[in-house]
Amino acid sequence: MTHLSDVGWSRDRLEQLPEGTSPGRVARVDRGRLTVLTADGERRVHPAAGLYDPDGVAVPAVGDWVALRGELAVALLPRTSAFTRTVAGRTSAAQVVAANLDLVLVVDALAGPTRARRVERYLAVAWGSGATPVVVLTKADLCDDVDAAVAEVAEDALGVEVLAVSARTGEGLDAVRALLGPGRTAAMVGPSGVGKSSLANALAGREVAPTQDVREADGRGRHTTTSRELHVLPGGGLLVDTPGMRELGLYDDEGVDTAYADVAELATGCRFRDCAHRTEPGCAVAAAIDDGRLDPARLLGWRKLQAEAHRQLLRSDARARAAEHQRAKVLFRAYRSQPNRVR
Repeated sequence: MTHLSDVGWSRDRLEQLPEGTSPGRVARVDRGRLTVLTADGERRVHPAAGLYDPDGVAVPAVGDWVALRGELAVALLPRTSAFTRTVAGRTSAAQVVAANLDLVLVVDALAGPTRARRVERYLAVAWGSGATPVVVLTKADLCDDVDAAVAEVAEDALGVEVLAVSARTGEGLDAVRALLGPGRTAAMVGPSGVGKSSLANALAGREVAPTQDVREADGRGRHTTTSRELHVLPGGGLLVDTPGMRELGLYDDEGVDTAYADVAELATGCRFRDCAHRTEPGCAVAAAIDDGRLDPARLLGWRKLQAEAHRQLLRSDARARAAEHQRAKVLFRAYRSQPNRVR
């Protein structure tokens, strides 16, 4: 490698580099070591102690640019985007899955029934990352009616391109390659067994990720990728392969309204600003459900992700917790002051 632009470097980052350092892009993160791509080739370096962050956000992740001084990564350069989730369990800690992305490929399989709510969850996080999401439906060779399946997903994936591919036959791969021009970076995200590793191998033209045979019962594969890794593709694009996620917790609500743009737009037409979209008079969302313009499942999905993002905010932000506590006290006092309340 002789040009950092091959791995996504742009000259406007030069002013971000501390004096006396050189840039490297993180291709893999292991315990206490980083594999970085530099102008001189691949290197293994240690992250400096100053890069430790208990919240999990400001630590090097795959796709990050770091400033190198000798065998140390001494600084993390500002990110242009980051696909971030909450660490599994009852915690406010974050995990940056991949950084400095141009695209997030939300991968699901056409083998078996489509799972619209799951795709919508991934799209919400993808929109919030700052990158452009694209839905990639794999295993098209196992689907009886590809066009109908794509149309079903596209109906709810508003403003998002939906592509059907088959790593086995090569169908649709050129459309994905066309998105990954020289220096452009995409991360594949999705649950286990949907064919991310097979897709990565097909795009790379060689085996960069291990795969296993699919199950005959449902056409789904098994979890094979165990770590995130940045691969340089033959056409000059870069691809981050990620392990399957059993749980994708929202870290914030940045992308929820974008993923549910139809529901959010309808909500602006409600009579009351604090409308809960249940039984309130003048609710534009309820009216859209009644006349068939909105699928009730979309409203339920929107509510679920909003509530999840709000709980995460309360866990991570002391001021938000205090404001919520104060709001509850005001509501309780208002209830106590009602003369006709049940005693």
